Amino acid sequence: MTTLVALMLFFPLAGAVLQAAFSRSLSRAASGTLAALAIAASLAAALAAVWNLGVAPHEITLGQWLAFDGFSANFSILYNRLAGLMTVTVTFVALLIHLYSAIYMREDTSFARYFCYLNLFVFFMLIIALADDLVFLFMGWEGVGFCSFALIGFWHEELPNVDAGRKAFLMTRVGDLGYVAALAIVIAASGSASITGLTAQIDAMPTATATLIGFLFLFAACGKSAQLPLSSWLPDAMAGPTPVSALIHAATMVTAGVYLLMRLEPLLAIAPDVGATAAVIGAATALYGAACAMGQRDVKRILAYSTISQVGYMFLAAGCGDVSGAFFHLQAHAFFKSLLFMVAGIMIQAAHEEHDIFRMGARLRRAMPGLFLLFACGAAALSALPLTSGYFSKGRTLADAIAHPGPAYLLAFILGAVAAFLTAVYVFRLCFVAFFSDPADPARLLSDPELARMERPLWPLAALALGYGFVNPPEFMGLKPWLDVYLAGTVTPLPPNVEHAEFFVEMIDAVLAVSGLLLAWLLYRPARHPVAAPAGALTAGLGLDAFYRTWIAAPYCRLSARLWRGVDEDMLDGAAMGAATGLLTLSRVAARLGSARPSTTLTTLLGAAAALLTWLALRLT
Repeated sequence: MTTLVALMLFFPLAGAVLQAAFSRSLSRAASGTLAALAIAASLAAALAAVWNLGVAPHEITLGQWLAFDGFSANFSILYNRLAGLMTVTVTFVALLIHLYSAIYMREDTSFARYFCYLNLFVFFMLIIALADDLVFLFMGWEGVGFCSFALIGFWHEELPNVDAGRKAFLMTRVGDLGYVAALAIVIAASGSASITGLTAQIDAMPTATATLIGFLFLFAACGKSAQLPLSSWLPDAMAGPTPVSALIHAATMVTAGVYLLMRLEPLLAIAPDVGATAAVIGAATALYGAACAMGQRDVKRILAYSTISQVGYMFLAAGCGDVSGAFFHLQAHAFFKSLLFMVAGIMIQAAHEEHDIFRMGARLRRAMPGLFLLFACGAAALSALPLTSGYFSKGRTLADAIAHPGPAYLLAFILGAVAAFLTAVYVFRLCFVAFFSDPADPARLLSDPELARMERPLWPLAALALGYGFVNPPEFMGLKPWLDVYLAGTVTPLPPNVEHAEFFVEMIDAVLAVSGLLLAWLLYRPARHPVAAPAGALTAGLGLDAFYRTWIAAPYCRLSARLWRGVDEDMLDGAAMGAATGLLTLSRVAARLGSARPSTTLTTLLGAAAALLTWLALRLT
C-alpha cells in the first residue's frame, strides 16, 4: 500500500518536473502525452490502492519534514476509504481534463508551462486528499493556491488576467490565516499536528478549545471553497483557460475546504455550534450563488456562481455531520460541473471566443448537436431533475437539514430549497438562451473539426452526471446505497431520521426542479430576440465586491498612503536623512582636523590642550 500511495503522488510531480526541465525541447504532442500519461499512471495507482483497501485505515509515514523542541512534522498519510475515493475522483476527472486540454490549448505558445502547472496542481491536490499531518496538508493547501494563481493568470500578457489571479491568491490567503491559527492551537493543545492524533485526544479536549479550532478551520475552508464572506474571488477566476475552471474551480481545489471539514468530522461532532454555523453559511451561500447566476450573461461566470452555490450544499451536509452525503454531492458535482465547464469552453471557441450567451443561439445547437446533448446531461444533473445524480445528492443535503432539530437547520433547509428552485431557473435560462434563441446580433460560428474531437472525453462525464446517483440512492427506493455502505466503517453512520426525511425532500426537490424549468421556459423560451436582464445588483454579485472595495480596500489604501507619506517618507526617511546629514557634517569637520596642514594640526593641538586644562581646572575647584 505504501508503494501505491507513493506512486500516486510521484507520477504527477515527475510529470511537472519533466515539463519544466524540457519545456523548450518538448513538442506539443509530446508535452500533452507526457502530462496525460502522468495522470493516467496516478489514476491506475489510485484504483489499485482502493481495490486493495479494507475497512481499516492505513497510516503511512514517508519521512520526517521538521523537528524542534519536542515537536515533529512528518510526511504522514491517513489513507482510508474516504481518501481513497477522493484520490480516484481527482485523478479521473483530471485525466479527462488533460485529454481535453491537449486540444483546447492547441494554439497556445506556452503549452509545456500550462501542463507543468496542471500536473503540479494534481500533485498538491492529492496531498490534501491524503495528508494526515496538518503541516504536510498545509503544504498541499498552499500549493494548490499557488497553482491556481499561476493558472488563473496564465495569459499574463493581459492585465485583467493578472489581477484576477492576484485577487484569488490574496482572498484565499485571508482564509489561510484561520488555518495557521487553528494549526498553532492544535499543536499547543495536543502536542501533535496529525489528524489521527487530534481525533484520539478529542474526548479530552475542552469544548471551548474544540469550538475555537473548529471555527478557525471553518474560516479557512470558506476562503478555499469560495463561501460567504470570501466568495467574490471565484467569478473573476474565470479569466484562466476553461479547462482550469473545470479542474480547479469545479472539481478539486474549490472543494478542498469542505473536504477538510469532512476529515475533521470528529472535531465538529463535539463542537455543535461550528456545525450549525457551517450549515447556515453553506445554505446562505447556495442561495447567494444561485441568485447571482440569474443576472449573468457570461457563460463561465454563470457556472462560476453555480459552483459557489453547489459547494454551499456540501457545507450544509458537512455541517449536519453527514460526511457521506457531503462527499456524495462533491463527487456528483465534480462530474456534472466539470462537464459543463468543458462544454462551455467548446461553445466559446465555436463562437470565436464569445462568452455572451445572448450572442449564441439555435445555430450553435444545429451546428453541434452532440455538444447540446452533452450540455443537456450536465444541466439536468445541476438542476436536480429527477433520477439524475444531482437530484439524489442535493436531495440528501436538504434531508440532512430538515432532519436536524433547531432553528439554524430549519433556516438552512429553507435557504437551500429556495436556492434549488433558482438553480433550475438559471440553468435552463442558460440552456434556452444559448441553444434555442435567435439573437439579434449573433456571433459568427467557427467550423473546426478539432471542436468535435474535444467532445470525446466528455461522454464519460455525461454518463456519470446522469447515472451516478444510483451509487447512493435514498432508502425509500429499495436499492442498495453503495457509497454509504462503503464508507460505513470510515465515517459516522447516517442518522435514521435523515433516511425517513429523504422521501419527503426528494418529492419537494423534484417539484422545485420541474417548476424552475417551467418558469425558465415561460421567461426565456425560444424567442426571436431574447432580452437580457438589465445590469444591477445580481450582475454585480449583490455588491459584495463593491463592499470590499469601499469598506476594506479603500480605507486600507488611504491608511497605507498616509503611513507611506506621513510616517515612512516624512518621519522615518526624514530622520534617516537628518542623521546622515549630521554624520556627514561631523565627518567633514573631522577630516579638516585630521588634515596634514601644520596650521590645522597646531590649532587642533592647542584646542585640545585648552579643553583638557579647562576640564582639569573645573575638577580641582
